[in-house]
Amino acid sequence: MAELINSGHTIHFETQLKPLAQFLEDAKYSRIFVFTDRNTSEVCLPVFQSMLGDFTNFDLIETDPGEENKNIDFCIGIWRTLLDFEADRKCLMINLGGGVITDMGGFVASTYKRGIDFINIPTTLLAQVDASVGGKTGIDIENIKNMVGTFALPQAVFIESEFLTTLPERELLSGFAEMIKHGLILDAGYYEALKKADFKNLDSELVYRSVAFKNQVVTEDPLEKGLRKILNFGHTVGHAVESYALSNSKKPLTHGEAIAVGMICEAYLSTKNSTLSMDELDDICSFIKSIYPIHFIKPQSLTSILDLMKSDKKNEHGQINFSLLESIGKCEYNCKVSEKDIRESLLYYSSVYED
Repeated sequence: MAELINSGHTIHFETQLKPLAQFLEDAKYSRIFVFTDRNTSEVCLPVFQSMLGDFTNFDLIETDPGEENKNIDFCIGIWRTLLDFEADRKCLMINLGGGVITDMGGFVASTYKRGIDFINIPTTLLAQVDASVGGKTGIDIENIKNMVGTFALPQAVFIESEFLTTLPERELLSGFAEMIKHGLILDAGYYEALKKADFKNLDSELVYRSVAFKNQVVTEDPLEKGLRKILNFGHTVGHAVESYALSNSKKPLTHGEAIAVGMICEAYLSTKNSTLSMDELDDICSFIKSIYPIHFIKPQSLTSILDLMKSDKKNEHGQINFSLLESIGKCEYNCKVSEKDIRESLLYYSSVYED
């Protein structure tokens, strides 16, 4: 059993939820709610219950799956449901699902009656290595990612690889993008290990290391005043591309697919505005291109994508903020980039896939 400590709560690995059973017995909550989406209810809820000895002492709250539902309207519905159940401040919400569930469930819990306890049990690779760790919650406003949210810590996080066996390949690839990002910004050796890994059958040690990297950063800078900003590498462009696709594409991108686009673009920007070498840029592009399909970016969409970047929550004083690579394994933050270079980076992304 491995554990990581973060600001008073524990991230548990491969425990079959045994510490959760003891926690629930000791805490004596007035009521326990399990928040899922309809897909998770069908596939993961039975696994969750079996790990807890056919646990049934909870009320289920379900939402529709998908990033398009991570909005205030769905939150209002959940708050009303909690009121209908007469939930008090001594109840607990268990967020069982992917990044949408942990983001939105944490936001609902941290704001209901000024805050109730919650626990994250991430069931996707993306949620395990990213969304469930670090104490960020959030919802989207008009498809702008995580525009409203809180910093709120769960009571605990439980990561079980058994849930990953329920995922389609595309969802595994989505989470793998965040793992690549961790290597690029923090550890060149880890990045090299990922290049040799099979994302469809990941060694749990690689997942553990990725969570440990993120935990290390957010423990040092919990409120994103400095170092934590390096976790945004690939996300300034990536979030804008993801938001644009959500509104304009018949097949919206997964978060990881959008971040793969963003990492190529921002690696390019790192060669123009930081010290990343051309050889390193070629290496990054070659690796990402080898596993992620192209996302076609039409030239006429560039202005709209740029406008979405201008609404990014990380911006300061009207300037679009980037985190850029000095080299593979080393990242700087609060980098300012011209609009001309941003447009070039999006065109560069398309050219990578034309080679």
